Amino acid sequence: MANHKSAKTRIVRNNKRAMINGARRSRVRTFVKACLASINAQDKEAATAAFKTAESEMMRAAQKGVFKKNTASRTISRLAQKLKSL
Repeated sequence: MANHKSAKTRIVRNNKRAMINGARRSRVRTFVKACLASINAQDKEAATAAFKTAESEMMRAAQKGVFKKNTASRTISRLAQKLKSL
């Protein structure tokens, strides 16, 4: 357990950030799964709309530091490839 006041503050802050980052990561995964589901259902219009929101959320998460930028780009690229193959 931390002994210094600053260390205790750091623990509280880190836990708060972990909760926020976890929620953001979960949100992104939900959008990506929705996009994949509409691609698998062969619904081009729904897939395009889902891709747009998934891309936006993924890049926002990358900007906030939840995902690395390359990871976000790779995920978006793979989704775009699947969408293009419809």
